[in-house]
Amino acid sequence: MEFGLIAAVHLTAWLFIGYVVGSCPWGLWLGRWVKGVDVRTVGSKNMGATNVYRSLGPALGLGTLVLDAAKGALPVWLATRLPHPHMHTPAWIIASGAVSAGLGAVLGHVFSFWTGFRGGKGVATTAGVLLALAPLAFAAFAIVFVATVAVSRFISVGSTLGALAFFVTLIVTTPGPAASPRVWLGALLVALIVWRHRENYARLARGEERPFSLGGGRDA
Repeated sequence: MEFGLIAAVHLTAWLFIGYVVGSCPWGLWLGRWVKGVDVRTVGSKNMGATNVYRSLGPALGLGTLVLDAAKGALPVWLATRLPHPHMHTPAWIIASGAVSAGLGAVLGHVFSFWTGFRGGKGVATTAGVLLALAPLAFAAFAIVFVATVAVSRFISVGSTLGALAFFVTLIVTTPGPAASPRVWLGALLVALIVWRHRENYARLARGEERPFSLGGGRDA
C-alpha cells in the first residue's frame, strides 16, 4: 500500500512537471520576441520547427527545434537523476517516473495551456524524450527521419517512418517484458505523431503537400 501511494504520487508529479515544461511554445515565443510575428498566422500556422524554419528563417527554425527537443529531454533526465525523498523507492517506480515525465512533455507540446491547448505535432519533443529515455531508439528515429526526408523531401513522411523505426527498435532493445512502460509510451507516441499528421497525409494523397527545402519557403 505504501509503495502504491508513492508510485501514484511520483508518476503524477512527473507527469505534471513534464507537461508544464513541454507546454512552453518556443516557436511562438521566438517568433514574437525576435521577429514580432505570431507564427500561428503564417505558413501552415503550426508552432513547430518546420513552420518556423520556413516562415521565419533557418536561425529561428533551428532554435525552435533545439528548444522543443530539450523540453522533452529535460524532464526525463531530471526524473532519473534527482534524488528521491524515499530512500527505498524501487527502481521501477523511478523508471516509470521518467516515462511519465516524457509523456507529460509531449502532451504539453501538443496541448499547450499557453495557447489554448493547441500546439505542435510533437515530433521534436518526442525526439528529445527518446534521446533521454532510449538512445538507441532515438538513433533509429534520427537515421530513418533524415534518410527519408533526404529522399522524399517530406517532413511528414520522415516523421512517420522515423517514429515507426523507433518503436520497432524500442521493442527489440527494451529488456524485460514487452509490455514495459517504455514500450507503452512508445506506442502512444507513435499513435500521437500519426494522428497529428493526418492533415499532411490528406495533402500527400491530393498531391498538395509541399516538400521541405533548406532554403525555407512556405510551409505546407
